[in-house]
Amino acid sequence: MAQLLAEKRDFDFVMWEQFNNEKFLENEKYEAFNKKTCDMILTEARKIAIKEMLPTMAEGDKVGLKFEDGVVTTPECFKPVFDLLKEGEWGNLGVPEVMGGQGAPSFVASAVSEYFMAGRSALSSYVSMGSGAAAMIQLYGTEEQKKKYVKRMVSAEWGGTMLLTEPNAGSDVGALETSAVKNPDGTYSITGNKIFITCGEHDLCSNIIHPVLARIEGAPAGTKGISIFIVPKYFVNDDGSLGDRNDIWCTGIEHKHGIVASATCSMAMGAKGTCIGYLLGNENEGMKIMFNMMNGARMHTGLQGLAYASGAYQLALNYARERVQMRELGQPHDAPPVTIIKHPDVRRNLLWMKSYVNGMRSFYQYMDYQEELSKIADTEEERALADGIFELLTPIIKSYLANRGYEVCVQAVQVFGGAGYTKDYLAEQYMRDCKIASIYEGTCGIQAMDLLGRKMGMQGGKVFMTFLAAIQNTIDEAKGLTELADLGERTQKMLNKLGEVAAHLGKNAMSPQYKTAFAHSLPYLDVMGDTIMAWMNLWRAVTATQKLAAKPKGKDLPFYEGQIKTAEFFIRTVVPTSMGRMDTILDMCSAAIDISDEAFGGL
Repeated sequence: MAQLLAEKRDFDFVMWEQFNNEKFLENEKYEAFNKKTCDMILTEARKIAIKEMLPTMAEGDKVGLKFEDGVVTTPECFKPVFDLLKEGEWGNLGVPEVMGGQGAPSFVASAVSEYFMAGRSALSSYVSMGSGAAAMIQLYGTEEQKKKYVKRMVSAEWGGTMLLTEPNAGSDVGALETSAVKNPDGTYSITGNKIFITCGEHDLCSNIIHPVLARIEGAPAGTKGISIFIVPKYFVNDDGSLGDRNDIWCTGIEHKHGIVASATCSMAMGAKGTCIGYLLGNENEGMKIMFNMMNGARMHTGLQGLAYASGAYQLALNYARERVQMRELGQPHDAPPVTIIKHPDVRRNLLWMKSYVNGMRSFYQYMDYQEELSKIADTEEERALADGIFELLTPIIKSYLANRGYEVCVQAVQVFGGAGYTKDYLAEQYMRDCKIASIYEGTCGIQAMDLLGRKMGMQGGKVFMTFLAAIQNTIDEAKGLTELADLGERTQKMLNKLGEVAAHLGKNAMSPQYKTAFAHSLPYLDVMGDTIMAWMNLWRAVTATQKLAAKPKGKDLPFYEGQIKTAEFFIRTVVPTSMGRMDTILDMCSAAIDISDEAFGGL
């Protein structure tokens, strides 16, 4: 079991060697944390994920959820682990202390989240969902609202959600029909129906606080007229005790392809005419407030893709080291069979998976790095630039990690062969669970439109140019190392071409050919993600080469050598394919726009 989740050695490499995060711990806001403390947290988190959470994965998937009379019952095996995580305050590790959290650095909190998601994502979400909703109340709520809700949500005593999607208003949020009518006492009567609500109802918390998007009577149409309301499952008395039941009810749960034990609920408000909500922030500011949670949710979704990919890769690697099948290539016909890790195609497959998992983990930690800089960099300009890079890359974290994470899970099943297609092995479940990451919190197509239409031109293009310059710095370092000069040159060509594609697509996006440009926006997001993967693997190789100069011994030697070989594999075998995809974007084929609706067929 000890090898079923990512090796802590890789986290150590990324956090302390590649990014040198110890400098952040010198800031006074992290005076309670040092490298030893962070290491202890990660060690304990991995132990909990393996010993407590992983055993619930298959059982929770098999048992699923029970829905009866508006009540959702989670698998019995969830309760003791939920209580363990709650009592250990694992759900609020990265939450600011002012909210009742522990205030850990984001790079430590996300590493713990990766372990917990790989251990049992559905279970960890019940613990952590409240913190995301609480953050909106902390930022925009009244003092009374903050006092009443925040700390109980952060502690996982109470749960939290986000009621956004409706049957006729999915990605088009402005089409929502949920209404709010102001009452004489300043509260609002809420009426409407929401669907696809994660953790909308369950039996693990005593109360659930629902932020709800709705339109106040007479407000403007579209997103400009949307407000957001706090709608508690149970009303909260002034002394913090629970009062009467509010008129918000779960009307059903979805029976899904994956994440079976995660309660995805349909919610009805005002069926009895008595659903009461409390305005959060000002009227018609719902979208602005909601996006504070949405950006975090998109990061969280990207982390899901990484966590599932990492877990699936470790399973495939372990299986390949144990499964005996066929003689080794080139050996006599009477040679004994060997473990399948000896076979060339399996080795290629495993290294392909490793190159993505490594790149994705470093990419996610790079985002944590930018988040820390945006808070504590020396100048306002530096903080704004770091925040800009974080904003620029968020659509890629969400979409690219979701899609590539799923592809890694698919290849993990392939390593298992026929056994991987059965429910006897967790690889199949990782694959099913991972698919949703590319769909919810904004589909990949929406992320691509956001990247091309909004993010590329931030600060007059300064953010994007700073991002390219950061990649160039790593390339220059690689070119200065004899062992990596060729990989540096190859990555240089990729970076140059990405710049050309970005300029070409950006120009066309502002021309009469804008529809064709946006038809290529997701391929563009993908090649930008490929470039980041090449960058992160090259950066790892640079760091490893520098460490090898000190002639390390023991397990460090193959670890560092592995970083270099992984970078070589990705840059020499995956990058050329991505370069070809860049050519297709430059070609600007308009067939997808030009074809008539009828010509698609099926009529």
